[in-house]
Amino acid sequence: MAETIIKIDLSKSAYENDAIHNRWHPDIPMVATVKPGDDFIVECYDWTGGQIKDNDSADDVRDVDLSQVHFLSGPIAVEGAEPGDLLEVDILDIGAFDESQWGFNGFFSKQNGGGFLTEHFPEAHKSIWEFNGMFTKSRHIPNVEFAGMIHPGLIGCLPSRELLEQWNQREKALYDTDPERVPALANLPFSDTAHMGRLSGDAAQDAAAEAARTVPPREHGGNCDIKDLSRGSKVYFPVYVKGGGLSVGDLHFSQGDGEITFCGAIEMAGWIHLRVNLIKDGVAKYGIKNPVFKPSTIKPKYDDYVIFEGISVDEQGQQHYLDVHVAYRQACLNAIEYLSKFGYSPAQAYALLGCAPVEGHISGVVDVPNACATLWLPTGIFDFDINPSADGPTTQVTGGMDVPKSPDKE
Repeated sequence: MAETIIKIDLSKSAYENDAIHNRWHPDIPMVATVKPGDDFIVECYDWTGGQIKDNDSADDVRDVDLSQVHFLSGPIAVEGAEPGDLLEVDILDIGAFDESQWGFNGFFSKQNGGGFLTEHFPEAHKSIWEFNGMFTKSRHIPNVEFAGMIHPGLIGCLPSRELLEQWNQREKALYDTDPERVPALANLPFSDTAHMGRLSGDAAQDAAAEAARTVPPREHGGNCDIKDLSRGSKVYFPVYVKGGGLSVGDLHFSQGDGEITFCGAIEMAGWIHLRVNLIKDGVAKYGIKNPVFKPSTIKPKYDDYVIFEGISVDEQGQQHYLDVHVAYRQACLNAIEYLSKFGYSPAQAYALLGCAPVEGHISGVVDVPNACATLWLPTGIFDFDINPSADGPTTQVTGGMDVPKSPDKE
């Protein structure tokens, strides 16, 4: 049996656990040490540290303190790891805790984080998903069940001081182009809610003032939200500090490509079984700038899809030049409109696209002025036929309840 080297207690605050941190900084002390070839288990809070509850109110999503996230388990040192090496991480298995067989999806209020389609869904919503082995379904989205592709939304190594300075400089420059924007263009360092693991006293306060927030993916990995990074996959991370400093969290039971609702997967607490190895001087040998990975041989098998196209013309009819972001947004909106013809509310359809194993593709980026993006919706997740036919959408969803919504506070 693999040893559990980081343990958590869901009944206690993540701030009480010194093997947890919620910022990136090279001075955060290692909490465990492993050797190349070792395999081990790490327990993880959900990314909000338990702020979201299993109920039918979206008030907790509306009121979530996003300055606290993400709560990560680590950092873990690997003996012999030096800057310039590649840390090879095998994801052997992942699961939810026996006492916590559920997860949540949400879209944040535009005033508190927003999301991919925040202009269309400016208020907070939440859906709860119950797990049954490898399958999940929700009381808030009827007539749907699918197999989960469990994965860590966030995994990566500690940055060097030089890399941290690069992050802060470039993100502050972007933020300063429109500092009043809601949601903000970038999440800058914020020390008030920082949890710096085993770093304490004045050193913790000083580091927290410059520590990077965990929201975006960066060169070290981080919050990449790659749904195919599931059990059986392998990741190669650049090493920036002695020991590497591997941290992991933000576990997802399932997610659609793009994690379009921001709180966009089925978020859960749970455990992850990892194995580590080293490739000495691997960064230079392979010209690595960002992590690379090999996908799992295990994934839910869906062979039939309805595929929605989007082009880089926005909702107001404005033409954009080869803009994949606009194109994928249009593909998502087209899928939401389509599902509404079967009786789903727009919020139910949006939540489903964030949770289910939909595939997103960049299908064309050379045919000026329109990029083409596609969203692949598997038909097998529904218990009725969603394919187009001459008879039209004859089936209307029944049962369940709509996705709870919480209006913004006055």
